[in-house]
Amino acid sequence: MTPNPRQSLLLDEVRARGSVSVEALSDQFGVTLQTVRRDVKLLSDAGLLARFHGGVRLPSSTIENIAYRQRQQLNESGKQRIARQVAKAVPHGCSLIINIGTTTEAIARELLHHKGLRVITNNLNVAAILSDNPECEVIVAGGVVRSRDRGIVGEVTVDFIKQFKVDIGLIGISGIESDGTLRDFDYREVNVARAIIEHSREVWLAADHSKFNRPAMVELAQLSQIDRLFTDAHPTSPFPSLLHDAGVQLTISDS
Repeated sequence: MTPNPRQSLLLDEVRARGSVSVEALSDQFGVTLQTVRRDVKLLSDAGLLARFHGGVRLPSSTIENIAYRQRQQLNESGKQRIARQVAKAVPHGCSLIINIGTTTEAIARELLHHKGLRVITNNLNVAAILSDNPECEVIVAGGVVRSRDRGIVGEVTVDFIKQFKVDIGLIGISGIESDGTLRDFDYREVNVARAIIEHSREVWLAADHSKFNRPAMVELAQLSQIDRLFTDAHPTSPFPSLLHDAGVQLTISDS
């Protein structure tokens, strides 16, 4: 489904707060409880939210991610702001590895006017986007293509990435836990991301605010392995202190 404007605002509110009562949503948006319950049911049936007695929260499965098409719509404006901020920081004439994710795809769109880039990616969507930039050389990793999101994974992909050492490794993530652990859902994708971290001079993480305190099954890395974090809102406790202790440079996109 494509959420209407009110439903999109409702989704943003739940992402910002983690869980919200139906009554609070009714008060905030100035609509009846019945209207909120109808919106919540539609969004829950689409897999975008999970209901509990008297309220609603984000889906919290640790073993399965939200469907790719639905993730494209989640916090789209926040991802676009992050993408613009990342693009401002990427210098012309550098080398990057860009991995799988809807945020990294938004970043690719913002790099269409950069010059002298060499981009390695295991994301066919990123490759298709950046192939429209004549000033960008795109190198696509081999491996198994996931039909659901056109990501490329597997041992062949890992071995391919290990041939390179790039200026910036640009990665997305499914969740950042309160102990500073970065997590994702597919162990094959995690293995590729680990190789990207190992073979990048700097590692930049792009993650919107909904990724904080979001659970996922597979450990990818620790915040201490990240050089810069780009997000769309000030993270809540304990993340500011975790980022400070890990020496991560935090960049919050303009609203």
